[in-house]
Amino acid sequence: MGARVRRQRRHHGTTPRTTRLLGSLLLVTAAGAVTLGASPGGAAPGRGPAAPVPLDRVIPAPASVEPGGSPYRITEDTRIRVDGSRGARRVGEYLAGVLRPSTGYRLPVTEHGRGGIRLRLAEGPYGAEGYRLDSGRSGVTLTAAEPAGLFHGVQTLRQLLPAAVEKDSAQPGPWLVAGGTVEDTPRYAWRGAMLDVSRHFFTVDEVKRYIDQLALYKINKLHLHLSDDQGWRIAVDSWPRLTAHGGSTEVGGGPGGYYTKADYKEIVRHAASRHLEVVPEIDMPGHTNAALSSYAELNCDGVAPPLYTGTAVGFSSLCVGKEVTYDFVDDVVRELAALTPGRHLHIGGDEAHSTPHEDYVKFMDRVQPVVAKYGKTVVGWHQLTGATPAKGALAQYWGLDGTGAEEKEQVAAAARGGTGLILSPADRTYLDMKYDADTPLGLSWAGHVEVRRSYDWDPGAYLPGVPASAVRGVEAPLWTETLENSAHLEYMAFPRLPGVAELGWSPAATHDWEGYRVRLAAQAPRWDALGIGYHRSPQVPWPNE
Repeated sequence: MGARVRRQRRHHGTTPRTTRLLGSLLLVTAAGAVTLGASPGGAAPGRGPAAPVPLDRVIPAPASVEPGGSPYRITEDTRIRVDGSRGARRVGEYLAGVLRPSTGYRLPVTEHGRGGIRLRLAEGPYGAEGYRLDSGRSGVTLTAAEPAGLFHGVQTLRQLLPAAVEKDSAQPGPWLVAGGTVEDTPRYAWRGAMLDVSRHFFTVDEVKRYIDQLALYKINKLHLHLSDDQGWRIAVDSWPRLTAHGGSTEVGGGPGGYYTKADYKEIVRHAASRHLEVVPEIDMPGHTNAALSSYAELNCDGVAPPLYTGTAVGFSSLCVGKEVTYDFVDDVVRELAALTPGRHLHIGGDEAHSTPHEDYVKFMDRVQPVVAKYGKTVVGWHQLTGATPAKGALAQYWGLDGTGAEEKEQVAAAARGGTGLILSPADRTYLDMKYDADTPLGLSWAGHVEVRRSYDWDPGAYLPGVPASAVRGVEAPLWTETLENSAHLEYMAFPRLPGVAELGWSPAATHDWEGYRVRLAAQAPRWDALGIGYHRSPQVPWPNE
């Protein structure tokens, strides 16, 4: 995954004191990496080779684990055996790319031979993303019905190897995989993470780095927030000023940026190689100042407002009564849908405080059919349930534990009527919320969200009156009013992101904070090996603390 990407740029989102705090904090994290644990092959210093990682030590927790038998040892003679399918070969090449730098072994990917690491596609009770891992003295076999399942199985295999396997230079080993069987299928089909590239712009390489980190924990949706008041980030040929003007800045007045269509295709390609679907979001009718500033005709008074670089919300709105608004929406959705192979397109719909309710309903009645016309399924923030969600639409709930009963019942009623729900409660899953009062980045309008709070809840029983069958999954949004680079993203996402990923993947019966915090602590040496900076929450028993 390479070294951490850092950009040299002015720091607009935090004060100089905050910058110093973060620098000190990241230095502490880096220093911790030196003392954290295992020697390169996974052994504690001076204690000889470590025992294999137990099969149940991974995140997300597998559905079923049966330990037993001898471990398998990866050696210079190991081959990665695949069946004749293109999908299995691609996953095999990916696995080889992970293992070769640290082991120093050739690890040829081949359809021939015996033993070694075998990837096979076969019918079975795996669904689209499940897998079975069998490990013993003679080899490791991963079996799945689809390539996505093999890929997720590879993520489990990575965590069963010493953390040093993630390094990009040769390490001494040994490379042992515990003996036994793991059978695993996800609880929910939607296991998402949202990245806001509008408040601050993130380069293609920074987004790809985040995708690689999401894939480690079996996340399968990357929700890209591509437009907001502060910036428009995706090229639209029929409305070129959206990026030329609307993409020219960001929070704090920095240079902003945008993705060309080739850039966006590269993000989509990389996500697909990690078995993530990109879900693009164009937020409307509110959160639209970048568009309104780019084209005067989108404003009811025909006057384009200035570009905006602050962090207030709720002040902008497309002009619902103008027909040009729907020409604009049609063009944007058409071009974006053509670039997006996934099923879903997010139309936002939150915090439209400047749009009268009647206009909001009218707007959503006009826009949802446009999404369907171009072959996509509507996703919207849960305020969409205040209108009439289209058949098959998904509503993303971002309220709080303390959100009013009336608003929660509106969402529940839509769910009972057939609208699927993605759960992103802000005081549980918003990764931009501060951990505590001393966190040098992030916001706190939804309160402080420590690691236990983000993990210790049940999506299936969270909203009163919602049938469990209506919950499609969970998503962890990461808003970027105060975040400017990969180091910032990582510090806020880790260690909370793996917990949300586990809520999406693992059976409810495996949910246990005390056990989870131990498994989470064991991830620290792996993050160190990958160069991921993280928050050393006092709620987690980190190694050597």
